[in-house]
This record gives sequence, C-alpha cells and structure tokens, in this order.
Amino acid sequence: MSELFGTLSDGTPVHRWTLERSGVRVRVLSYGGIVQSVEVPDRQGRTGAVVLGFEELEGYLAHPEPYLGALVGRYANRIAGARFTLDGRTCALPANNGPNALHGGERGFDKRVWDVEPVAHGLRLSRVSPHGEEGFPGRLEVTATYTLDASGALHLAYEAVTDAPTVVNLTNHSYFDLAGTGHAGGHELRLAASRYTPVDSDLIPTGELADVTGTRFDFRTARTIGSGYDHNFVLDKGVSAAPVEVAELYDPASGRVLTVATTEPGLQLYTADHLGAPFSPGAGVALETQHFPDSPNRPEFPSTVLRPGEVYRSETVYGFSVR
Repeated sequence: MSELFGTLSDGTPVHRWTLERSGVRVRVLSYGGIVQSVEVPDRQGRTGAVVLGFEELEGYLAHPEPYLGALVGRYANRIAGARFTLDGRTCALPANNGPNALHGGERGFDKRVWDVEPVAHGLRLSRVSPHGEEGFPGRLEVTATYTLDASGALHLAYEAVTDAPTVVNLTNHSYFDLAGTGHAGGHELRLAASRYTPVDSDLIPTGELADVTGTRFDFRTARTIGSGYDHNFVLDKGVSAAPVEVAELYDPASGRVLTVATTEPGLQLYTADHLGAPFSPGAGVALETQHFPDSPNRPEFPSTVLRPGEVYRSETVYGFSVR
C-alpha cells in the first residue's frame, strides 16, 4: 500500500509504502530508500515505534546529516582525503566530512528518489547512479529489496552491477530505540566481534585490527552499551554468502530484542552522541552492517571493488522478538 508523503522543491513526488506481517509494521519512503518507521510489540503486547524518523518529508530535508533510516551509498562510511586510487586512476570525491568523504558525498543515495515496485511481502527499490555521480566511476545499476518474512523479520537485500571498475559499500542507517522513549543508553548489546578498527581524530581507520579483549570494545558477552562509540567492528565470521547472526540488541525495560544477521564483514556501532534537535544525543543506536571504512585506500581490508561482469550482493536481516 502506498500514499503520497510529500513533494520535493522541483515537484518530484515522494511516496510512502507500508509493509505489515506477523505483527510488524514497516514504512518505507521512495526518498532515500528511508525506513521511516518500524513498529513492533513489547513484552506486554503493546506496539511501539523502534526506529527514529520524522513524521513529514520536511524533517528529512531539513535534517539530512543524521541519515535517519536511509539507504546509504555509493560508499557508506568514510573515505580518507575524499579520494582513492583504482587501477592507477585517482578518483576525487566531495569532501563533506572535514577533509573526508562520508556516506556517498554531498548528494548520495540517501538524497535520491528511488523507483519502487511491490514484490511478495515487500518492495524493490531501484535506480541508476550515472558515471561520475559524486565523483565515483562507472554507471551503477542498483536494486534494494525490502521484505518481511513469516516471522516479521525485515530483510534488506542489495544488488549492483557496473560498466566500469568502481567501489561499492551500501548500508541502512536506521537508529534503533527499542524502548521507544527517545533514549537508548540503557540498551544491552552482544556483538560477535573479537577485533575492531581503531581510528584517528577524523575517525579514519589507522589500519590496525585491534583485539577487543580488556577494552570497552568487547561486546562478545552482552552488556550495557553506554555512549562514545562511532567505530567499525570486525565481525568474526568475515564475509559470508548468506546472512549470519552477529549482533543482539536488548532493551530490559520493554523486553524488545533486535537481532542482526548479515553477509557483511563489519558493523559500525554509532551511539548517536552528536545527534541534534529535534532528537537528543543517544536517542538511538545505529548498527550499520558494511565493509570497513576507507577500504578503497586500505588494500589489506576486504575489497569493495566491483568490476564489469561481477554482481555486488549484500543482505542484512533485522529480527524482532521479546523476552
């Protein structure tokens, strides 16, 4: 089911689609592929919203930087110096995060209107990113399929093909607030990651894959998150052909549980300490499944290069339950 959600300044309409299955309701926008809302029951059976979002299109247009619920690309996370070299050619990108490129540039996938068509229990979003868009080489054809399975889990499956060598790293940027109170600081996290990527003052990885043992980055046993995280964790499973469960987020007050399964080798934990009005710092927790930040400049990291004839595939599953 779809409805008109708003209109951009150039007259382009933005539609909202609603998916419902097994007690879970998800609303998705054609603008930015945004997951506007996810509603699930708590342990008392009371349904509540568990991701941050705006009620109107104007909120997303006025506050783009948090990337609330957005489909982020062509390259999620940071690329150092807003440039990388591929096959001997240097590609310059917009520097929209200090000296670095962040989340696809000044007008990444999160600020584009996607074509949307219904599929069984979900939606298929698609667009063509032309050669040179935000500095990235290659004409990239992208599809993102959002579906709810029989248990109410939300599947996000991405595919892309290119006509020239390029880099691709897509993710969803939802902020989870399982309590529905506007503060996620009391959430507990379990994360199957024995290492993480330390960063410099610009949040660019140093190249080290550091052991989490004895540090505040050790979430191998569930514990309260707290604040102060905007870091990529190296998932123990590495890249996988099918989604493997890597994380569990739990809110003791409501009893809601979120599980995260993914094919990706990394997960960016962001505790939203810099989130601004109309939200408060720490209002949600982002669990961004991804390849590592700055991979195009780090040949020792898992590669994000996509070449003609290859198909980029990535899938993440958000499961919901209570205890």
